[in-house]
Amino acid sequence: MDAACSTQLIDGDGVFNVSGVDHFIKEVKLEECGLSYAVVSIMGPQSSGKSTLLNHLFGTNFREMDAFRGRSQTTKGIWIARCAGIEPCTVVMDLEGTDGRERGEDDTAFEKQSALFALAVSDIVLINMWCHDIGREQAANKPLLKTVFQVMMRLFSPRKTTLMFVIRDKTRTPLENLEPVLREDIQKIWDSVPKPQAHKETPLSDFFNVEVVALSSYEEKEEQFKEQVYNLRQRFFQSVAPGGLAGDRRGVVPANAFAFSAEQMWQVIKDNKDLDLPAHKVMVATVRCEEIANEKFSGFIANENWRELEEAVQSGPVSGFGKKLSSVLQSSLSEYDTEATYFEEGVRSSKRQQLQEKLLQLVQPTFQDVLGHLRSGALENFKHAFEKALDAGEGFSSSAKSCALSCISKFDKGCEEAVIEQAKWDTTKTREKLERDIEAHISSVRTTKMYELTTLYESKLNVALSGPVEALLDGANDETWPAIRKLLRREGELAVYGLSNALSGFEMDEETRNKMLSDLEKYAQGIVETKAKEEAGRALMRMKDRFATIFSHDSDSMPRVWTGKEDIRAITKMARSASLKLLSVMAVIRLDDELDNIEKTLTLALFNSTGNNATSKSISTIDSLASSTWEQVAAEKTLITPVQCKTLWRQFKNETEYTVTQAISAQEANRRNNNWLPPPWAILALVVLGFNEFMTLLRNPLWLLVLFVGYLISKALWVQLNISGEFQNGALPGLLSLSTKFLPTVMNLLKKLAEEGQAPPTNSNQSMNSSAQSEVTTNGESSSSSSSGSSPAKTVPIDTSA
Repeated sequence: MDAACSTQLIDGDGVFNVSGVDHFIKEVKLEECGLSYAVVSIMGPQSSGKSTLLNHLFGTNFREMDAFRGRSQTTKGIWIARCAGIEPCTVVMDLEGTDGRERGEDDTAFEKQSALFALAVSDIVLINMWCHDIGREQAANKPLLKTVFQVMMRLFSPRKTTLMFVIRDKTRTPLENLEPVLREDIQKIWDSVPKPQAHKETPLSDFFNVEVVALSSYEEKEEQFKEQVYNLRQRFFQSVAPGGLAGDRRGVVPANAFAFSAEQMWQVIKDNKDLDLPAHKVMVATVRCEEIANEKFSGFIANENWRELEEAVQSGPVSGFGKKLSSVLQSSLSEYDTEATYFEEGVRSSKRQQLQEKLLQLVQPTFQDVLGHLRSGALENFKHAFEKALDAGEGFSSSAKSCALSCISKFDKGCEEAVIEQAKWDTTKTREKLERDIEAHISSVRTTKMYELTTLYESKLNVALSGPVEALLDGANDETWPAIRKLLRREGELAVYGLSNALSGFEMDEETRNKMLSDLEKYAQGIVETKAKEEAGRALMRMKDRFATIFSHDSDSMPRVWTGKEDIRAITKMARSASLKLLSVMAVIRLDDELDNIEKTLTLALFNSTGNNATSKSISTIDSLASSTWEQVAAEKTLITPVQCKTLWRQFKNETEYTVTQAISAQEANRRNNNWLPPPWAILALVVLGFNEFMTLLRNPLWLLVLFVGYLISKALWVQLNISGEFQNGALPGLLSLSTKFLPTVMNLLKKLAEEGQAPPTNSNQSMNSSAQSEVTTNGESSSSSSSGSSPAKTVPIDTSA
């Protein structure tokens, strides 16, 4: 026998097929499975595709309905088969469909008996139902399940069975919307069932695990249906494992006792008399009221007024939406009341309630859309009004409160007009969401405004502090840091005062306000510290600039000319002292007005150590800069460490040494160029050795005249040849130049003397006068010499040459 071959377990008359079941168990080797097997059954309305589902899901070959022959009963009684290719061994039972016309209205006992048998025997029960039957009484098997639950609790001990509702031909309605309805119906059935004392408090979960799946239409979407069935099939593998689909397996019997157990259970179910039909009156009322309700529901969907409302809501809020929709709903419910007046009251009321719930469920998305339009419109109005109020200069907090109250008030009024009388839905959640959105927008604007204010005052502090601090550090002296502290205090107080006034309209808590002001003060201090660090990085360059400025300029800021009279040692010491002062100022940040000995330490270690007593320095003085920290100064305030100061000073001295050397060289060169007198010893030797010659001159005054004439000639040659200018470029170039110019100059001078001697007396006197004046101008002394009057002819040419 093929594993998928089906066998009739119970025939249509309720007779249990003992021999057939025994043969089936032997053929599928069920006895060898022990407890590792599962039983699956399916129940549902007739011609709902149960057999088709089983054949696709488990690979069985149950007889299926031929759609071309009309809808009729296909499966009679209960059939059983083994699932193909599923482990562990799984057997499936195909139950006769419920609500079939072949058995008639008054003979549903077998349906209830077979359903109770399936629930008692199976680990998993599939309840096959159409998607459009959800919420119905008969089609959804509610009365059947109610009776089955009641009798099962009385007949059997609790055994957790999995109820899997298979929703066929699912529509566009999402499964997550259908599943809660089914679960709620099952729970209501369970709660309404009279329970024996032993199970008064027993929850539904002790008997059943409820699962819900949905499948597409087999006829219209065959490929999608097969794919979904294939995915569902995977869940039946290892169904008896812990956490599997088969439940807790508390009541399972060994496989070799399955046939006997099933036979005895069927006998108990058949002998029980509590499985009678419900009253005929109730049945008729249930069916007819269901039909009327479905007609009114369909009529509401096609109602022109409803469709116009639904379409209008898509584009925006509709004025008077609540009244218009309430009128349409009330019309449908009134029509139902009129047609169902004479049916059983309990059923009529129940179906009316179900109709109202379905109608409200249908219109609720549209109602939510209306609320959404009201909320978004109120939010946009708030944003516009709030922005306008802020632009007008109103306070932030007062503007936010007034605009929010106004917009929420308008929203509440709109909600009152949108509420449906039959539902009385609560709009609190939408209102709360609007309030949250408004608060979020206010918070966003507040954050933006505060950021803009903070950025504004930070930029002002940058402008007010960066440049002045840099200028103060550039001219570093004893008053630098006090001036910086004063500047920081003044500008910080101005910025804090301005920000404090700007924040007054925000009505913020004191702690947050103080934190913002404190952060602004810290930002101002950070600017100073950052600028100090930048300047400390340029300390060597600043030191060299200061040294060059002081060394190369006098007290009047005029460039120095090294004439030989300047004290280069003193000037160098003064310039280096000023550079050392700059280094000591830039070494640390002094914003706390605390005293330190950095300048003294640097002076002793770097400046005074260059004197004659350098060899007598103490060990402490030598090692005073052998550290990475300053005494009495925190590490975070240190800009240049002692070791770095020592390195910078060494580099500074090396790079300024050349400037000092150049000055000394210039001074020596200038001294050599301007010093034409012989050394003092030479002058003394001339006086001693030339005493006789001097006395000779005194005895014969004529020699004085000869010497005077020679002096004038020499002076004239000196001026004509520009001897001092020629020797400025060096001795050798000067001699070469003079050698080429000497003879032409002498010849030119003799020529002029000859011309002067041949001139008339008047002209001679005029030449003599002009020559004498030229001599006075050239030599810077008086030309009224007494000797010129004694010999005019000789004096004229001498003065002219000069």
